[in-house]
Amino acid sequence: MSNPGKDLYPDVTASGGLALAMKEAATSRGCDIGLAPWAVDDFTIETARGFVSVGAATGERLFRLTVHIPGFTWHIGSTDDLGQLVEAIAAWRDGMAFDELAETFEFMTLDEFVRALENGEPTSSQWSDLLSSEFHRPRWNLLRRLRADEELRNTFPTITHGAVRLRVDAMDGTSRQVLVHEVDRERYEVRRVGVPGDDWTEVPTGDLIAYLRAALHEE
Repeated sequence: MSNPGKDLYPDVTASGGLALAMKEAATSRGCDIGLAPWAVDDFTIETARGFVSVGAATGERLFRLTVHIPGFTWHIGSTDDLGQLVEAIAAWRDGMAFDELAETFEFMTLDEFVRALENGEPTSSQWSDLLSSEFHRPRWNLLRRLRADEELRNTFPTITHGAVRLRVDAMDGTSRQVLVHEVDRERYEVRRVGVPGDDWTEVPTGDLIAYLRAALHEE
């Protein structure tokens, strides 16, 4: 039974916050967990496999590890060992294979996460959710047009300020992506995200799919 008056996180308290405690633990183990210098308690860590966050449980000492992408969240493990936690995050950021992660860090539970990826999720669910949402009804025609293409349907769609955003990798927020705005049934505006100096380009309807394919595959 836990002692109500006992500090379950003395290392976190001594460091001045969870993020600071994680930084210290990572430094002592020589690993990089990618925390911003200003992070103290409320934080997420951007990785090529989504955004990772850590929360501390109440009533027992337990650090909960969670990965997020827009519209999806997976709990991928819990541990009371801060050192193991930061080593696992560093390995996740470095791209360690999922089976190796599960073997190296026994507290990680990756079955649901890996199964979702193997089944083509979360991309297919995201398309379905957008096309069944009344809120996004004004974008349905464009979404259907994009999903009908065998290449574009494999990109991860979101809606940003009325434009459809297509991202090459659902798990990587920095992967190649474009914004598509429907001006009318005959004209669209397209912008490559993250490309310096790139601005909205008007594209006629007959050229839209080819233009998007090219934009998403340019290095």
